[in-house]
Amino acid sequence: MILFFALCFVGVAIAGATAFAIFWPLTLVHVRDRHAGTAADFGPGAFMDPAALRWLLAGTYRATGDRSLTGLATPARISLITIVLGLSAAGLLWLASEVLP
Repeated sequence: MILFFALCFVGVAIAGATAFAIFWPLTLVHVRDRHAGTAADFGPGAFMDPAALRWLLAGTYRATGDRSLTGLATPARISLITIVLGLSAAGLLWLASEVLP
């Protein structure tokens, strides 16, 4: 039963990855088009850049005051958090299934 719940959390992480694949590129295009200074900080190929992901997870985008950017970046942030938490929970449940009788 524990492994079933671990598999369910993997499914949740996959759902988060799907949402991330939709909203994060839209956010990056918006940043590139409207916020040149921020886009220069990320550089080309910012999709999996650790600095860009830190910027997203920290919620620094809210400091720009752009409501359109916030509307795109917030779902990307939630989906990234969902991926991390889903995979973490699945890993912990897998470890629990190995340890518990």
